[in-house]
Amino acid sequence: MEAFNPPRKIAEMVSEATQAKCNLSWVQLVILGMLAGVYIGFGAELSTIVTYDMSERLGVGMARFMAGSVFSVGLMLVVIGGAELFTGNCLMALGAAGGKIKCTKMAENWFWVYFANFAGSLLLVGLIFGAGLWKVGGMGVGISAMEIAWSKCNLGWWEAFFRGIGCNWLVCLAVWLAMGSSSIVGKIFGIYFPIMAFVASGFEHSVANMYFIPMGILLKTTALAARTNLDLSNLTWAGFLVRNLVPVTLGNIVGGAFFVGILYRLAYLKKNENS
Repeated sequence: MEAFNPPRKIAEMVSEATQAKCNLSWVQLVILGMLAGVYIGFGAELSTIVTYDMSERLGVGMARFMAGSVFSVGLMLVVIGGAELFTGNCLMALGAAGGKIKCTKMAENWFWVYFANFAGSLLLVGLIFGAGLWKVGGMGVGISAMEIAWSKCNLGWWEAFFRGIGCNWLVCLAVWLAMGSSSIVGKIFGIYFPIMAFVASGFEHSVANMYFIPMGILLKTTALAARTNLDLSNLTWAGFLVRNLVPVTLGNIVGGAFFVGILYRLAYLKKNENS
């Protein structure tokens, strides 16, 4: 087996993978989707703990770099461990555009996986909150987590949308690069750099936000709310859904489905399909 799959081969592999995904039962999609939500949540939780006090010591840039570095473990668990992640599954548009799968089957996959990702994320929120990890550093981790959630709920709608595009363009490229290698180490490196880049840049990931923002909403109910001067009025479930999750999800679809899936199909597979 070759150590490196060229882009055309990766496009063919993605097309085949989309067909395999459509053969999964809804039970499989729910189980694997919940696992993916937990795995991405682990990356989000780790990035919060590692960087909660780093910006004031080493600067914002280094803090963002480290946040992206440790967050990448989430997608490594998804890709290598095996799970179904909504943002990664936006690559199914490659197969749908080429007629390999029906758009209805792709939509069905996205539906089950998206809400299973949400359920897995909420499961981890409850676990981390119950474990009291937000109390680390004199509750500095909890304050940082609440501030992260606040910042996400105070983005403009179009800001969130465009940040969603940038995010999933890079996330789907991470999946794409991981498929370019047949070794575990190669897959890890293929995942690490795009994921580090998206987090360090400040782009928005819908599934990660299913952890970040509910955690902030939960922490808002504790005494931590009195330890910040932030206006937390938008840090609500309505603020989460309307101001962040909807625009970010739509942006994620555009970034992954169009800018990676469809464009790579046009570049590498369309001529073969028509010949």
